[in-house]
Amino acid sequence: MRARRARWCALAVFPFFVAGCSFGHSKSGAHSVSAFDVKPGQCLLPPKDVREEISSLQVVDCTKPHTQEAYAIVKYDGTGSENGAAYPGDATLGKFAEGACGEHYEAYVGIAYQDSSLFFTYLLPSARSWQEGDDRSVICFVTTTGEELTASVKNSRR
Repeated sequence: MRARRARWCALAVFPFFVAGCSFGHSKSGAHSVSAFDVKPGQCLLPPKDVREEISSLQVVDCTKPHTQEAYAIVKYDGTGSENGAAYPGDATLGKFAEGACGEHYEAYVGIAYQDSSLFFTYLLPSARSWQEGDDRSVICFVTTTGEELTASVKNSRR
């Protein structure tokens, strides 16, 4: 079970996903959720500001325009993942995320990643969240190159 405290994540792959988000509901119907509370199947709006660390994301109903959808949360279980262990670094976590997110892609989207018209990106635990929050999970997101989606990509075979 995930802790209900602020999570600071470092972004990997696509920089449009790294920003702090405002709280409350917006005109788009989006609402802010802690990065700890993101769940597979939630659709997200891209942040407005680019930052290295984030603590919340803007979730929107999947029928509303969006460009990202969470599809997997994978716990890093490699060397250095034990409580109190040293942060393994962005390169190690990034390599793990590439494999783990790629591995979970087909089961969610319904088509192999190499045959898909969509892409994936991920959020990694930051050194701070690793040490202060015992954060060991990578969040995987299906994403586009900017085109907006208006439906879930789950089993879409896109």
